[in-house]
Amino acid sequence: MEQSVGSLQEQALKRKERLKALREKQLHGREQDDGEPESKKATLEEATQEKHRELKLRNYAPEDEELKERQVPKAKPASVEDKVKDQLEAANPEPIIEEVDLANLAPRKPDWDLKRDVAKKLEKLERRTQRAIAELIRDRLRGHEEELAGAVGAVGAEAGDSD
Repeated sequence: MEQSVGSLQEQALKRKERLKALREKQLHGREQDDGEPESKKATLEEATQEKHRELKLRNYAPEDEELKERQVPKAKPASVEDKVKDQLEAANPEPIIEEVDLANLAPRKPDWDLKRDVAKKLEKLERRTQRAIAELIRDRLRGHEEELAGAVGAVGAEAGDSD
């Protein structure tokens, strides 16, 4: 057990020394050349070059010669007339159907099938109603004719008496 305690103390001392060394590096400034292998340095340089390759200057006119190479040339406006003609042609499609049936376009009412089924029965009732109305009118006219004939006969009798 004494050996395990001694080894733990030694490990703690080593950790403290490493921490002190790290703090000194941070305070005095680290030099990347000391700790990093050359392969990592090369990849970092390639990454920075790739970033500069992606750089495109559209609105900025640089003074540096290297940056002038990355400047994008100014774009020239395209002819608008062709685009407008195409849009106008697309906006005026040829008429497919000249006459439109409004009955087919309008949605049907929910009771359209009931009206269709009842229409035959209503036609019969309409005919019977018209016959009944015609009979009533004829009866009234017959009644008026008899009254008129009686009135005319009465007037004729009075005229014959005065002679």
